[in-house]
Amino acid sequence: MTPTPIRIGSRGSQLALWQANHISYALRDAGYQTEIEIIRTTGDRMQQPGFVPPPGLDGKGIFIKEIEEALEDGRIDLAVHSLKDLPTRLSPQFEIAAIPKRADPRDVFVCEQFWALHALPSGARVGTTSPRRQAQILALRPDVTFVDIRGNIDTRLKKLESGKCEALVLAAAGLDRLKRAEWVHQRFDPTEMCPAPGQGALALETRSGSTDRDLYIRQTIAFFNHPPTRFSVEAERTVLDRLGGGCQLPIGALCIPTSEGFTMHAQVVAPDGETMIQLETQASSSADPIEFGERVAAHLQERGALDLLTNVANETESS
Repeated sequence: MTPTPIRIGSRGSQLALWQANHISYALRDAGYQTEIEIIRTTGDRMQQPGFVPPPGLDGKGIFIKEIEEALEDGRIDLAVHSLKDLPTRLSPQFEIAAIPKRADPRDVFVCEQFWALHALPSGARVGTTSPRRQAQILALRPDVTFVDIRGNIDTRLKKLESGKCEALVLAAAGLDRLKRAEWVHQRFDPTEMCPAPGQGALALETRSGSTDRDLYIRQTIAFFNHPPTRFSVEAERTVLDRLGGGCQLPIGALCIPTSEGFTMHAQVVAPDGETMIQLETQASSSADPIEFGERVAAHLQERGALDLLTNVANETESS
């Protein structure tokens, strides 16, 4: 009897489909049959002109809600996500079954004319909607302005080319994967711009059940898991979780494997860029990632991170 194909759920963007196909090809090379189902999410609809967000939408999980519904209903067996899109706490019926080796986690400066952020003229327009990136950029260049640039990578690059802004700041991994890094003129050091937790990593989400199908899927995809990446992103996401943050708060965390263990860079930045709490912390190769992330979060709290984040949240609610 021919095995039932492994059904992979994905958003329909160019990058999301690259990621889903990347996993699909690897599974096929390993001898498995696969199918990809494209699922339109709330986050995708939000990027369309005229979209009216539903009441109570808080921005968490907007790129995964419909995908998880398909997973729960059994329409798909496996979801491929950009890990930074996932909330730090999943519903108990789901789990991250594997995390492949991470691509470049850094943020990059994308511009045709100028070769680095410091070379931009005063008042230059930078295209980004990320509160974290805006705050970190202002800490480096308080004289630039921001333009609301949304959409997939090609859409953003076209807006840059048409003169809607002088530069973009994007994730390196997406541009590298789509081979669109021709205008990447600067890859930011994490001490300058610390990436979002999980940036550059993929998450393979499955059901957490004990049915034969669930166990089969988790066993099948186990070979994707890359332990150093898994440690790193679990530690980063723990920092984010313990600080109560999400994609709307300016928190950066990047854990890097070293010859002796791991090094965590973490940043919490005020929206105007004038106040920054920043630290670098080490962990041994035998450390627990959750405990490491909790230790980093505690150090940030000792330096006033919670007060800073509370002020950011209050400003957001009042605006």
